[in-house]
Amino acid sequence: MDSKLEHIAQVLAKDGSKVVFFVGAGISTNCGIPDFRSPKTGLYSNLQRLDLPFPEAVFDIDYFRENPKAFYTLAEEMYPGKYLPSRFHYFIRLCQEKHVLKRCYTQNIDTLERVAGVKGDLVVEAHGSFTGNHCIDCHAGMDDETWKKLVKKGGIPKCPVCHGYVKPDIVFFGESLPAKFFDLWDEDSGDDYDLAIVAGTSLAVYPFATLPAEVSKSTTRVLINKESCGDFEENPRDSDLLLMADCDSTATKLADLLGWSEELEELIEAGKKKLDVEGVKVKETVKEPPQTIVKKDTKKESSASPLQKAEETAAGLAAKVAEAEKEKLPAIKKDKEVEELTKAIENIDIKDGN
Repeated sequence: MDSKLEHIAQVLAKDGSKVVFFVGAGISTNCGIPDFRSPKTGLYSNLQRLDLPFPEAVFDIDYFRENPKAFYTLAEEMYPGKYLPSRFHYFIRLCQEKHVLKRCYTQNIDTLERVAGVKGDLVVEAHGSFTGNHCIDCHAGMDDETWKKLVKKGGIPKCPVCHGYVKPDIVFFGESLPAKFFDLWDEDSGDDYDLAIVAGTSLAVYPFATLPAEVSKSTTRVLINKESCGDFEENPRDSDLLLMADCDSTATKLADLLGWSEELEELIEAGKKKLDVEGVKVKETVKEPPQTIVKKDTKKESSASPLQKAEETAAGLAAKVAEAEKEKLPAIKKDKEVEELTKAIENIDIKDGN
């Protein structure tokens, strides 16, 4: 067994240990979430018929104000509830049950951490999520059932107070990140953790990408990913542990070492039954995918699907705008933002129709 895994397991097994997770799209790719460009089934096939000026316009707040129908056309398909969380999601939940989870910071909007049972106060969705809906003008809330019924009927949810458009609380291009992200990190960044586990992210989206660099020097940082990235490459620490492996496989191995395997399986089965009872058709996550190692002399591949790349790119640029506003710096010009987004999509390597 890998000595790095054994060390991580030993730390997690100690009384009073605390771990913080920083996760991205790579922990959800085994869940079967549709990618961006698969013919007929991918979200891009829907985008083509919407005649968008550029694909990410569907997540642009200015475009949303002009043509909200584009986003609502995709909203029902994107809405959480169709997919079973991955083994890694349930491993985070298991850390909660073992009282070692301090916080989980996620770039994902799929809410699968919450679906797996991680408590809301322990999850920080840096780029927002579908957990709430608010008017883009007066910020009045709308309950999920009302919002979903309106969208399902082909309507455009409007605020009963001011008649502005209502959208989920995901961060659109041109919007600020949630205050919760900044507030809790101000609180958490001063704490000492035993482990900071970074998983399934390229650490290319700011300000999220800065978080692993800000944890205490006494904290052991762990990267579970298909490639080294961010501060692990730019400012590596002697105590860093790099596991170039699949997130779900790693979760399975850690559970085995910790003696948590049976409990992990029970959580997964209970979660699947709960979704079945609720009438949700789920695509089962891959149970034990093979380990993937990327060598430095090979072509690197992102662990994120094209849709998730687009979401991260859009949210990242929105974050830069928010940071610029926060620091009283000039905001990024619109034409520059569109150029960066377009380049991001053009650089996505599509193979076998994915």
